[in-house]
Amino acid sequence: MERAVGMAYYASEGAGTGGRLRAAPEDFRVRELERFDTESLDSDPEAYPHVVCRVTLRGWDTNDFARELSNRLGVSRERIDWAGTKDKYAVSTQLLSIQGRGLDPEELPAIADSGIEVLGRSGRGLYFGDLAGNAFEVRASDPAVPENALAITEELRAFGAGNGDRNEAASIDSVSNDDGTDDPDATGAGDGPVPIGVPNYFGQQRFGSRRPVTHDVGLAICRRDWEGAVLAYVGNPRESEPEATQAARRFAEETREWAAAAEKFPGGLRYERAICGRLAERESTNRSVSDEKGPNGGIGSEDFRAALDVLPRNLQQLFVNAAQSYLFNRMVSERLDRGLPLVRAVPGDVVCFADRAAPAGLSLPDVSREQHVDERRVETIDRHCARGRAFVTAPLVGTETDFSEGEPGAIEREVLAEEGLARSDFDLPDPYYSSGIRRAICCRTDIDVTLDPLELSFRLPKGSYATTVLREYLKVAPTELG
Repeated sequence: MERAVGMAYYASEGAGTGGRLRAAPEDFRVRELERFDTESLDSDPEAYPHVVCRVTLRGWDTNDFARELSNRLGVSRERIDWAGTKDKYAVSTQLLSIQGRGLDPEELPAIADSGIEVLGRSGRGLYFGDLAGNAFEVRASDPAVPENALAITEELRAFGAGNGDRNEAASIDSVSNDDGTDDPDATGAGDGPVPIGVPNYFGQQRFGSRRPVTHDVGLAICRRDWEGAVLAYVGNPRESEPEATQAARRFAEETREWAAAAEKFPGGLRYERAICGRLAERESTNRSVSDEKGPNGGIGSEDFRAALDVLPRNLQQLFVNAAQSYLFNRMVSERLDRGLPLVRAVPGDVVCFADRAAPAGLSLPDVSREQHVDERRVETIDRHCARGRAFVTAPLVGTETDFSEGEPGAIEREVLAEEGLARSDFDLPDPYYSSGIRRAICCRTDIDVTLDPLELSFRLPKGSYATTVLREYLKVAPTELG
C-alpha cells in the first residue's frame, strides 16, 4: 500500500514497536498552530463579517462538521472556512470562520461531540495560509515492543542531523518487525534539543488510508480522462472495503447503469451515490434531446467531467493535489534509492529558507524564498540546513514548476515522464488547475516519547503528516495507522 503511493523507504532500520493508532479518538489529539488575528466580537459586522471560532471536535471530519453546522445555521456550506482539514478519528482543535453579517454568535448551535468557542470577528475567512502547523499527542495501543521506540528515536536523530541519510535509508522490504528488544537503558527520547528527521512523505490518508485512489483520480484528470477519473472514484473496488461496497463498485464499472448503481451504494457513500445520480440525470437529458447513443449509453467526456462537479470544491482540488503528492513521494524515494541526502544539499538542488514568522519551536519552510544550489554554495547551504534555516526541496509539479538541475533535476523529470505527464498537463479547468509549488523533502522536529503507555508528542509544519513520523515507530500496515 505504501509503494502504491510512492513511499519505498524508512529513515530508521530498527524493528518497530508494533501496535495501532486511533483505538479511540482520544488517542490521537491534534491542535492547530495558527497565525490569524481577530477583532473583538463587537466590531462592525459590515467591516468584519466573518465570525471566528475555535472548535474542538471528537469523531468529526472537518468537512462533515462544517456541513452539519451550515445546516443548523441555515447557511451555505461555502460560507464556512478553515485552514486545515482534520480527520474524524481524532480529537482535533482548530479555527473555523463563518461568514454572515446577521449571524448572532450567541445563537451558534450545540452539536454533539463538539465544543465551539467564539473568538471574535475578521474581515476575511480562513484559508490554508493561516495554518502554521499542528501539535500532536498520540498514544499507540497494544505495542508489542514499546522500548524499541528509544533506539528508533536515536536513529531518526542521526537521520535528522544528516548523518544517516546517504545510502542508509531502509527499504520497506528490509526492515524487520520482530520482537527483539533494544537496551531499555538507552538514552531516552526528548532529553535534548536534537531533532529527529524523516522523509517528508505525504501520508497514506492523503490518498485514502484503506482505499488509496485519490491520486489515481487526479492522474486521470491530468490526462483529461474524465471517464477514467470517475471510474477510479466510484469503481475500482478494494479488498479492504465491505463486500457490499465492492459489489456496488463492480456493478457501476461493469454495467454503467448509473441510476441503479446509485441505489446499490450504501448510504454512507453519498459522494459515489451523487456522482452516479448526476450521470443518470445527464444520460436521461441527453437521450431526451437526441436519439443518438454514445458508447457509454448516451453520455460523453463532458458528462463525466460534470459528474465530478457534485463533489465539494475542496475534494475536487484534492484529486490533483494527490496526484502531485504521489509524484513528490516518488521523487523522494528515488532520491533515497540513489543515495542522495535529504537533509543536505547537492549541486543542482533548490532549497528554501525558514519562515521567520513561524510560531516558536516550529521549523516551518517558506517556499516563497528559494535558491538554486551550485557547487560553490553547497557548504554554506549545508550549514543553514544543519541549523534548520534551510530545507532541500522537490516540486509539487504544476504549470510553472522550475525543475532542479543536475541529478535532482534528472529525478524530477524522469518521474514525471514515467507517468506520461508534463507541466502543461496541469493547465486544467478550475478547480483542478495548479501552478505548482515546492516542498521540503525532509521533516525535522523535536519529539517526546514515553513508554508506559507508549505516547509520542511532537509538532509538524503545515502540510507534513503525523503518520510519516509514526510509521517509523510502529512499522505496521498503513491500515493500522489510519
